[in-house]
Amino acid sequence: MLKRLFKSTFLFAFIGILSCGNQNKKEQNSKDIAITNKEVEDQEIILAANRTQAYLPLLEGKKVGIVGNQTSIMKNKEGGFTHVVDSLLALEVNLVKGFAPEHGFRGTADAGEAVEDGKDAQTGLPVISLYGDNKKPKAKQLKELDVLIFDLQDVGTRFYTYISSLHYVMEACAENDVELIVFDRPNPNGHYIDGPILETEFKSFVGMHPIPTVHGLTMGEYAKMINGEKWLKEGIQCKLKVVEMENYNHSKAYDLPVKPSPNLPNAQAINLYPSLCFFEGTNVNAGRGTDKQFQVFGSPYLAEDYFDFTYTPTSKAGAKNPKHLEKKCYGRDLSEIQPIDKINLEWLIEAYQNTENKDTFFNAFFTKLAGTKQLQTQIEKGLSAGKIRESWQEGLAKFSEKREKYLLY
Repeated sequence: MLKRLFKSTFLFAFIGILSCGNQNKKEQNSKDIAITNKEVEDQEIILAANRTQAYLPLLEGKKVGIVGNQTSIMKNKEGGFTHVVDSLLALEVNLVKGFAPEHGFRGTADAGEAVEDGKDAQTGLPVISLYGDNKKPKAKQLKELDVLIFDLQDVGTRFYTYISSLHYVMEACAENDVELIVFDRPNPNGHYIDGPILETEFKSFVGMHPIPTVHGLTMGEYAKMINGEKWLKEGIQCKLKVVEMENYNHSKAYDLPVKPSPNLPNAQAINLYPSLCFFEGTNVNAGRGTDKQFQVFGSPYLAEDYFDFTYTPTSKAGAKNPKHLEKKCYGRDLSEIQPIDKINLEWLIEAYQNTENKDTFFNAFFTKLAGTKQLQTQIEKGLSAGKIRESWQEGLAKFSEKREKYLLY
C-alpha cells in the first residue's frame, strides 16, 4: 500500500520523505566528513511530522487517533504547510478520530472556554474535547484505537496547558494499552530554564509537575521526563515513541509558522509570555482584547501619573470578554523591546508598587500560576527581582541536573 502511495498524486504531502532521504545520505556522508556546529546551525530544522519514513511503518494496518490542533502541520514541497491530519488521510492512514486540547482542534477558542465534542469542519473527522470536564481520554474513547499520535506546538512554560494534556493522554494510554507517538517540535523558549519550582500542593491544570516556570524541554523530551520520573498515576508508564526532529538544538532560534494559541500572535508575545502570564493572576490585563497580546500590560487601577502608555481592551476573536473590557488601562508597551532570555519580574513588581489598592492586586489564580505562595509573599514584602531570583537557584540547579537525562538534542 505504502509503495503505491509514494508514487501517487499526493506528492505534496511527502516532502518529509524527500527531506529525510537527503538526511539519510548526509548521515552516511558524516561517517567520512565531520559536520561542524556552524553547518548544523545553518541547516533547516526538519520537523518530526515531515519524517514520514520514521513513523508510517508504525501506523500501517492500525487504527489511529491524533491529539492535534492548528499547529499540527508539516512542510510541503512548495514551502508552505499542510495539516498533518490532511496528510495522514492522503496517505490512507486509518485515522479514526481526533482529540482537541484547550483552544480547540483549529485553535479558535478563548483561553478557558469550553471546547465541545464534534467534527472537524475541514475533514469531517470526529473530534473529542480534552478541555473542560474531559481532560483525560476515557477508556471508551480509546477502545477502538491501536495507536495515538500527539502533535502539539508547545511554548515551553509550565502553565501552558498542552503539557498537562500530554500528561493525561499518556496516563490514559498507559491504562488502556494504547501506544503513544509524539511528533516532536521545537521549543521557542527552549534555550533556558527559569522560575520557581512548582510545589506539589499547588498542583493544577496550569501546573502539574515539580518543574520551573520555564522548563527548556521539547514535547518529546517532556514526555520522556513524565515517564522517567513516574509522574503518572501510581507510577505507571506509557508505551512511548518519540519521533525526533533533524537539525534542531535548544539554542537554535525558531519562529512558529502559525499561532500556537489565539493570544500568542508572534515571536515577541511567545518570548514575553513566561514573564507576562503572571499578570493573569492579578487585576492587570496582559494585552488580551488588543492586537498586542502578551506584549503590553495595563489596568485602570495602575497609577495614571506613573504609566504614560494607555490602551482599551475590546472584544476580539480569542478574547471575547477580556479583563477590563472597554476600560482605559495604564501600563507599558513592550512590543518593541529586545528578546529576553530570562523571566523579567521588574514589570510585575512595578505594577504592584504602583497599583491603586495592593490588597486587590493578586487573586487566587496567581498562586496556581506561580506554583508556590512564596512569589506573592516576596513581592508583597518588597523584595527586589534579584533577591527573588536568588531564591530560585537551588531548585533550578536540581532541575537542570534532572533535565539532562531526558534531552534528545
